[in-house]
Amino acid sequence: MKGGLAKWRVRAGYPVVLLYFWLAHPRPAWLAAGTIVGLAGLAIRGLAAGHLRKHEGLATSGPYAWTRNPLYFGSALLAAGLAIAASSWLAAAVVAAYFLAFYPATLRSEEGELAREYGDAFREYAARVPLFWPRPPRAALAGQKFSWALYSRNREYNAAVGMGVVVALLAAKMIWLG
Repeated sequence: MKGGLAKWRVRAGYPVVLLYFWLAHPRPAWLAAGTIVGLAGLAIRGLAAGHLRKHEGLATSGPYAWTRNPLYFGSALLAAGLAIAASSWLAAAVVAAYFLAFYPATLRSEEGELAREYGDAFREYAARVPLFWPRPPRAALAGQKFSWALYSRNREYNAAVGMGVVVALLAAKMIWLG
């Protein structure tokens, strides 16, 4: 996953962002609604990052008890929020096409990596917890608590900075377009 797909996902993101901004026609109510949805996605991503110890153990606590991919679920909400904020069906379609082009394959690839790295522990976890759409855990799960140090180590603040920049640029475009 680290090579081909990830490399293309990032590279394809640059022209997608430019096209998104070109197609965006933000309006106050849509920008506000999209920001709220995007903030929900950021909160989920941030909570997940505070439970994730990459390559040190299988994350199963916090939002990982609800979905095996809370970072991607949060990213989907964040993207949906930005699509709403753009107030453009075409911009939303570009965002959706990007996600559909890259994220299903990314999920499959990472599932394979986790199965290889954690074996039966991952397979048992996968049998209990849905791949993407959150579902409340069937039993109370004890696990680690949220850690700001992990949040920081996983550099999740970059998602918040990125969203802030996009919202600011949309607001500037909205003002400029009058």
